[in-house]
Amino acid sequence: MNESDTEAILPGDLLGAEPTDDRGPEASDQKEAETEVPSRGASFPVSVEPVLFLSMFSIALQAPLATQYLWDRVSEDLGYNGSRGSECGNGSVPPDPLQKEVQTLTAHWNLYLSLGGFSVGLLVVPLLGSWSDLAGRRPVLVISSLGMALQAGVYLLVMYLRLPVGCFVVGRLLSGLSGDFNAILAACFAYVADVSDRRSRTFRVAVLEACIGISGMLASVIGGQWRRAQGYINPFWLVLATNLASALYAFLFVRESVPPDPRAKLLTARHHKAVWHLFRTGGGSREGGGGLQRGKLWLYTLCFFLVVAVHFGSRDLFVLYELSSPLCWGPALIGWGSAALHLAYLTSLLGLKIMQLCMEDSWVALVGLASNISGLVVFSVAYTTQLMFTGYGLCFLSMAATPVLRSKLSKLVGPSEQGALFASVACVESLCFLVGSGLFNSLYPATLHFMKGFPFLVASFILFIPAGIIGTLECLDQRINHRDSPGS
Repeated sequence: MNESDTEAILPGDLLGAEPTDDRGPEASDQKEAETEVPSRGASFPVSVEPVLFLSMFSIALQAPLATQYLWDRVSEDLGYNGSRGSECGNGSVPPDPLQKEVQTLTAHWNLYLSLGGFSVGLLVVPLLGSWSDLAGRRPVLVISSLGMALQAGVYLLVMYLRLPVGCFVVGRLLSGLSGDFNAILAACFAYVADVSDRRSRTFRVAVLEACIGISGMLASVIGGQWRRAQGYINPFWLVLATNLASALYAFLFVRESVPPDPRAKLLTARHHKAVWHLFRTGGGSREGGGGLQRGKLWLYTLCFFLVVAVHFGSRDLFVLYELSSPLCWGPALIGWGSAALHLAYLTSLLGLKIMQLCMEDSWVALVGLASNISGLVVFSVAYTTQLMFTGYGLCFLSMAATPVLRSKLSKLVGPSEQGALFASVACVESLCFLVGSGLFNSLYPATLHFMKGFPFLVASFILFIPAGIIGTLECLDQRINHRDSPGS
């Protein structure tokens, strides 16, 4: 393996690994000759970007509105008439026990929804991701978009017919069975890796990251204003429409990037066996020894798990934290807060590009973790709107750590193992949703009696673990490189 084979592979490389075929190179060459697919490095000004934009728009529009709807329905069921407004900004007023019960039940329903969707996705996403290496990326995009549309349809039925809020779980299960947003995200990055070369791939991945940030900001601002003006039902019709538009666009306009194999099977143990083999052997890259290689793979995966679990787990609490006293935000402010949260995707991307000019990737990740930790500490004591937005501002580099960790993982395995790594990272990311949501949605109601922002403080302490691991591994690598360098 030459030097170019072991160079850094960015998020697009990780999530979109080269398709592999167990039948050998001759069968692979024959299949490529029979099926015309886009060539690597071909020019596609727009390909899967609209799919990711529309899907992220629907997620960012739906999530805060669903939490607010749960709050209103739980308040109605308990006879809570919104007296939280009298407590806002007045620390002398004792907490309303009924409001505390509303917060607890709403947090629990958020937990049930997360458990329902992501526990199913934990099994489905790796299967769909590995299957797409043989069957093509487009079927995954269409199936997952339709599943998300089906979830929006279930939510609309609950709102129109005033069904029990427990029916929301049915929608989450249906979406999870189709792969949910994780499968769309993985398939989009995989598609970009298929049609781009190494020189253009960084820009294409940056465009996808920008789609996530921009669509999230737009949906957050629109959702808050629209909810205040017209309620919940009309915004959820837009959620349904965007998911259907995403599926239609993928079916009609996305050119397949992988030669489809009609014999490719989805339900097979081959996908999970490849993941197990990868983590048991430590990958086939020559970067480091076998034992050291395997140790790094596990440690960087642990870092990725902790960072993403904290991100998604704490994100579940923001709307609930802002709805209740002493902040008592309305839909408009909640929308602006969610927009500020999504802005970190863009600012982190810009900061990552600038910082890479003067420091190693590991130190870039540490700067991103420091930004995240400082923001979470401020959130834990944010009892005013000004402090809350200060926390959002401090998190402007909070998303810089995850692309570095993905790149680190991709360099630890060989080119033929990127597909297995892609499946494992998708599985870990689904598990992050499950564990993060479960931990923080359980911790929030349990700690309301002594410190409302305690879960954010716990999240900041957890991030010190990956910071320590990344810093230690970077120091060890520098020491090894210095020892092996000529003249040392």
